[in-house]
Amino acid sequence: MALEAWFMDESNEDQRLPHHRNPKELVSLNHLAELGVLYWHLNPNNYENDKELQKIREARGYNYMDLLDLCPEKVTNYEEKLRNFYTEHIHADEEIRYCLEGSGYFDVRDKDDQWIRIWIKAGDLIILPAGIYHRFTLDTSNYVKLMRLFLGEPVWTAYNRPQDDHPARKEYIKDLTGKMGAPLEAH
Repeated sequence: MALEAWFMDESNEDQRLPHHRNPKELVSLNHLAELGVLYWHLNPNNYENDKELQKIREARGYNYMDLLDLCPEKVTNYEEKLRNFYTEHIHADEEIRYCLEGSGYFDVRDKDDQWIRIWIKAGDLIILPAGIYHRFTLDTSNYVKLMRLFLGEPVWTAYNRPQDDHPARKEYIKDLTGKMGAPLEAH
């Protein structure tokens, strides 16, 4: 099953709703790749022995991994954490998330500063480039189990918008301008 993504409406309704525009405006994997967002679909039932996941981790240098169950019953200060995840921000490093169970939304800004909503479900692995404005929320299922991957020790620092002078944001904009139309490795 392919990843689903679309341009979001401007509604202030519950963030866990799909927020499709009317009519729906879907976004292709190629469009996401132009923004630096990479995607793989893997077998979440075999993540401990998945050769493709191992190949991705080795090729990209992801040597640290942990798991996060995100739901009201398992996370202390759940509402506060969800508000923090949903605040628009960047990171100085890539954000790598592999959905093992449940589902949720990553929202990313495109080159025209419009929100694109990416619906991740079990088996979806996405990589958000350093410096891209984004946010995360659960959908109405209120549950997701994510594998988080990192290069070296995990870095959790989020830099809330505006961050136009942050080195990672400047590098992202430079790469985005240079890669327009160039294919990236994703599937």
